[in-house]
Amino acid sequence: MSQDPNAQFDQTVLEMIEHSAGGVVPGTPSYQDALKRLYAAQKVYANADRKDGHVTARSLGSAKHFFASNLDAFMSGAIGAEALEGNTAIFDRYLASLPQASRPKAESFRQKVVGRPVHHRAKHLGTEKLPAAHDLLHSLFLIPGAGPHPGLPGNYLYGSVVEAAPGAAHGPWSVHVHDSDDGDAVFDSPTVQGAFAKLQEVLDSAPFNMNELGGLDFKML
Repeated sequence: MSQDPNAQFDQTVLEMIEHSAGGVVPGTPSYQDALKRLYAAQKVYANADRKDGHVTARSLGSAKHFFASNLDAFMSGAIGAEALEGNTAIFDRYLASLPQASRPKAESFRQKVVGRPVHHRAKHLGTEKLPAAHDLLHSLFLIPGAGPHPGLPGNYLYGSVVEAAPGAAHGPWSVHVHDSDDGDAVFDSPTVQGAFAKLQEVLDSAPFNMNELGGLDFKML
């Protein structure tokens, strides 16, 4: 039996959040104190779908993860980076998973989340055709959780495995995780294998609050 005198009440508030529309709780001091304890224990996050609501980590435990559907084939060497499922298709699968009412707001994040693909075309110098530049890999993923700010609709963080251009601020490879605003956590890796291995750790650890990513060697920017 717990020796914490607040444990039973905190559990009641946790269940109230899980079973109420939008996760709203009364504004009385006792409930607000319980919320502070639940947030500190990483059991509750701000609800992305209701401004004054909350969502429990437990309720997000069964939420889907979205990443390249052929990631295993890429990691095994069966396909190259150019064959990875594209970011637009990954985002479309996330969008389709949401309730109809949440989709317009999620759609407004598309450009920010998916980004604009860079297409390098072969250039001509006189009559000589120069080789096309290397397309840098950028592979999207979306996972349940929150950060300094709420996540995207459905309570999702988004991130990517990114190959850096020479001279970039981060390592040759990096994994980024973002909330819906300016929350950004990054892990740098010298190799593609290390970056995608870290992505697997992130997928296995979700849902989480971004401030927990320090345990996976991420740095908050």
